Amino acid sequence: MNETMKPLFDEDVARRYDGWFLSPAGRYVEQVENELILDLLRPRAGQSILDVGCGTGNHLLLFHQMGLDVSGIDSSEPMLRVARDKLGHRVDLRLGVAEDLPYDDNSFDIVALISSLEFSLHPFRALSEAFRVARAQVFVAVLNRLSANGVQRKVEGLFRSTLYRHARFYSIWEIRYMVRRVLGVCGVTWGSVIWLPLRFHGWDRALAGWVPRRRNPFGAFLGMRVDILYTHQAVLNPLTARWAGAEGAGASPGALAAWDRAPEQAESRGRWGSREGSCP
Repeated sequence: MNETMKPLFDEDVARRYDGWFLSPAGRYVEQVENELILDLLRPRAGQSILDVGCGTGNHLLLFHQMGLDVSGIDSSEPMLRVARDKLGHRVDLRLGVAEDLPYDDNSFDIVALISSLEFSLHPFRALSEAFRVARAQVFVAVLNRLSANGVQRKVEGLFRSTLYRHARFYSIWEIRYMVRRVLGVCGVTWGSVIWLPLRFHGWDRALAGWVPRRRNPFGAFLGMRVDILYTHQAVLNPLTARWAGAEGAGASPGALAAWDRAPEQAESRGRWGSREGSCP
């Protein structure tokens, strides 16, 4: 959750939020959302994953049960306390914000932002940080503003105070545009689930067998996976002094000039080398 949203996610909200997933509708939502996440992401045991905006730890628990090396970060201490109660010391949990992740570059195989980008006032910065600390994949899941549930939640927020009054919902085209602004032209794998308002979740379960998940832009929960490709490797520690024997060995003036320019060229290529998403 974003730092500007901290007052929303107090102890009472954290407990009620976590308890909602024990209701019939909550259990259904968790089931179908997890199915979509695993279908798109295809995580493997042994991979490391960071859940940004991990909340009360439901997805951390899912990934831990699959054998992943799991870490989570959230700006709400009450949310993290619930996650710690649920997971104990089995995962690394930190207090922090999506826009300034306290991790080194390329620290995790996978970085996930699941229902957290909606609460960020600086979503481009949050995405940029996610790609910075990821080695292989970034997974983004958001609440869809084009869905029946998205419209319903926004209308409810006009008449009473809800968490979603402060959230920004997205369409798949907006998320894809944001990712391409941060990473460059890239291909993505995406889908969605939950077609009907949640009070009709029993009907939605029956409808799910007929409606495709992949590349469907109208489900309430949108998920998108971006694969990161490295196009070349930068020189991270270029030599800054000439080889003492270069001139004596008869190196040409052009070669010596190129040697002198090596640090500048390495800097111009960027600190982490050139990276882009997997193109179609």
